Amino acid sequence: MGIFDKLGKRVKHSEDDEFISGNDTEYVELDTEKSSYESDNKIIVRPFSIDDFSDVKPVLDSLREGHTIALINIKTLKEKDIVELKRAINKIKKTVDAIDGDIAGFGEDYLVATPSFAKIHRMKEED
Repeated sequence: MGIFDKLGKRVKHSEDDEFISGNDTEYVELDTEKSSYESDNKIIVRPFSIDDFSDVKPVLDSLREGHTIALINIKTLKEKDIVELKRAINKIKKTVDAIDGDIAGFGEDYLVATPSFAKIHRMKEED
């Protein structure tokens, strides 16, 4: 009889505690498919880069899930095609409005888009 067997018998207080003595083995199934940052109580601040209009879809999907604040780099598309940039921004803005979120420019090359739980602070300009 090993030391852990002796300790298990001393710690055992009731029949419900059988797993402590080593007589019964219990297993707990873990969900390894879900990443730790995907849990319901976490908020993700995620960077995106829009090089083409098709790059808007992942941004919209993340915003619709409701747990992501998107930091969107628009510099490449701005330098490449201003018409596509306006189209992409309008698409993001429509989705943000639909989910009651918020969107704002951050510098000249970034947008910040949030779901409904967050609002963006805007500085009031003084004359």
